[in-house]
Amino acid sequence: MSPNAMKNQTPFTPREARSSDHAFLVAAQIAMAHETEGLKLDEKTVALGVGAVLLDPSKGRYYVVKNAMGETIACTLTLPEWSDWRNGTVLWIHSLYVRPENRGQGVYRALYAFLKEKVIADAGLMGIRLYVDQRNERACAVYEKLGMNADHYQLYEWMKTF
Repeated sequence: MSPNAMKNQTPFTPREARSSDHAFLVAAQIAMAHETEGLKLDEKTVALGVGAVLLDPSKGRYYVVKNAMGETIACTLTLPEWSDWRNGTVLWIHSLYVRPENRGQGVYRALYAFLKEKVIADAGLMGIRLYVDQRNERACAVYEKLGMNADHYQLYEWMKTF
């Protein structure tokens, strides 16, 4: 195996979420809202919302990350945004959650690489965007390290070049 191939190996496996991931997705959304905004979400409402996305991919797509032991440790929701400037779709990363004990291990890096490869491979996808609370300096540093940039709207994005 080449040194580059070894360097790119990760113990984390991202994939599109399935209905069997529903409970983790709900728990992650509830934990994230509490952690980031101090909100106590209604579990039944969140369960219905997550279920709606899993049943209708036009609303968005959830992705999960498994560790080497097969445990689900992270998730995100991507939402499509039509860009008339690019005549294609930009994926917005929403509802990103990594279990606290797995943060700082490259979990988001693996998920981001997975999503970026999807964009590169699909002529209809133009890039990736997300927004972040600018006080979350740790997250901002991670996004910048991965090659995303902040524009005047204080959002982070990566776009395919033509």
